[in-house]
Amino acid sequence: MRQLTRLVRYVAPYWWQLLSSLVLMAAVGLLDAFRVLLIGPIFDRVLNPAAQSRDIQLFRLPWTGREIHLQQFVPSHFQNPWTVVAFALIAATVLKGIFDYAGTYLVNYAGFGMITDLRDDLYNAILRRSAAFFQTHTTGSLLSTIINDIERVQFAMSSVLAEFLQQLFTLIFVAAVVVVLGGKLAWVLVLFLPAIIYSAGKIGGRVRHTTRRGQDKLADIQNILHETITGNRIVKAFGMEGWEIARFRLAARRLFRANLRSVAAAAISSPLMDIFGAVAIAMLLLLGRDEINHHIFTAGTFLAFIVAVFKLYDPVRKFALFYNNFQQALGASSELFKFMDTEDDVRENQSRGQSR
Repeated sequence: MRQLTRLVRYVAPYWWQLLSSLVLMAAVGLLDAFRVLLIGPIFDRVLNPAAQSRDIQLFRLPWTGREIHLQQFVPSHFQNPWTVVAFALIAATVLKGIFDYAGTYLVNYAGFGMITDLRDDLYNAILRRSAAFFQTHTTGSLLSTIINDIERVQFAMSSVLAEFLQQLFTLIFVAAVVVVLGGKLAWVLVLFLPAIIYSAGKIGGRVRHTTRRGQDKLADIQNILHETITGNRIVKAFGMEGWEIARFRLAARRLFRANLRSVAAAAISSPLMDIFGAVAIAMLLLLGRDEINHHIFTAGTFLAFIVAVFKLYDPVRKFALFYNNFQQALGASSELFKFMDTEDDVRENQSRGQSR
């Protein structure tokens, strides 16, 4: 939690870019959910010319029973069902694309900006350390922190964060569509929440641990490379090529095993979410069949509901991957802040001398 708080402080100077991206990504999620609502009118009205009503109902509010019609969101001179739905679909798609582009740009601006500031502070902290610090920490571990750990945090705070915000608001608004269209059927999905949250937490903790071990093994390789390249004359003078090659291969094998453990921990999340989603949708199809037979749902409304559930399932599946990426970033940031917070022994000795 402490590492997360410190990372948030680096984002603070870019608060308006982040706030703007939040608003834009919320609009993207809203428009995405709106397009799902259009599936009902497409099947019940556009593809069913025999329908008599002029109003195109999107949904009925579950608490008040008030009907929301598509005509409320399009210019009044559109009367034909096809033109009304077509205008709404195209307008929603165009606006979604514009908001998505602007929101992604702004959140990446904030992410890359905070990483630049963090990289500057890290380099400044390391460069001002005493000679004893560089004797304690190998060149490979320092390079791994400055390059690899920063890269992991950068990936999470730019590309992953942009995708996370889009999927988060899509989840929120599509969940509202599921509740509005599905009614009692939507509560079936709640049964799966405890299992999803528990499994995501267990997998995320494992990913964070294995990622840190992988970064340590990579630092070992970088340290071996530094020693052999800078000390190549000594290696050749004593004929140590074979020994150095064997040492490098052993370190590379350790990195290979550490990376496999990290992949094994992260890869289980997506298939697990697939299983939860398949079971949930199978249950909804069984229950929905009776609802259609009793005319509680139209075919178009139930199809929109199932599509919304599929749409809802996609962010849930991706959240497991996002969580893994953020855990990797937290693991990498712990190493960054450890170097930045390291006390300098020489400075402490100097302060003792002054106090005497």
